[in-house]
Amino acid sequence: MSCVPKAPTSPQSPAPLGLSTSTMKAPSIQLLRALRAADCAQGSCTLPRRALSLSQSAGRPGRRALSQTIHKAHFSSSATFCGTPTAAKSTDRGPPSKEDTQTDFGSLDVLGNTPPPTTSIDACLTDGFHLDNGLKVGGGSGCFLVAGEAFSWRPWEAAGSSNRRQMINAKGQWAVEREAWGILDLVWPKPDMLILGLGASTYPISPETRKYINSLGIKVDIQDTRNAAAQFNLLATERGVGSIAAALIPIGFKGH
Repeated sequence: MSCVPKAPTSPQSPAPLGLSTSTMKAPSIQLLRALRAADCAQGSCTLPRRALSLSQSAGRPGRRALSQTIHKAHFSSSATFCGTPTAAKSTDRGPPSKEDTQTDFGSLDVLGNTPPPTTSIDACLTDGFHLDNGLKVGGGSGCFLVAGEAFSWRPWEAAGSSNRRQMINAKGQWAVEREAWGILDLVWPKPDMLILGLGASTYPISPETRKYINSLGIKVDIQDTRNAAAQFNLLATERGVGSIAAALIPIGFKGH
């Protein structure tokens, strides 16, 4: 037998310590951005060298270091950009502006220079009223304000009764006789609206009472006496005492 000599084979050089024989891939863009944020948060931007050293490293120790770097970059960026904002040191806005284009909110009050009517209500008492012109209505009487005049008003006596509770009928409705509205039959021109203040509370008025007032061409607004007095003061100032009338019962009246 003939022996054919084998060609000598050169021994394989061992892989450098810490490097894998597998082919390494370049780091991704997301990884580079995370590393850049971590370096900038620490005050040193040495991204190219660190990225190069991490891309050349291989094996588990390199991967662990890489994950730790990403973890630090995440929390350092969160602490940097998600901190509690500090309060302003001063609220001074500088000297006041002298421009003529500034808005004067005081001039927007169109009723600021309009005097209230002399028959406006200054105070509502349990047994009467105090008017702006100094007139005082007492003795448990009501007050009828129409055409700039004030009248003492006792509508419960129109039915021949001295008991004010008789104004509330069996259905819980506020009702008075037609004779109680005699002043509305005489005045001309008639007001556009009649504000009824029915004491401490509000009651529905009877259909007969509403129908009679509406037949005179007057609308009816029902409220408790305090709110009725305030609304009369406002509307009489805005629209005039000739357009707004008020019939008020003292706030001591509480129905049944």
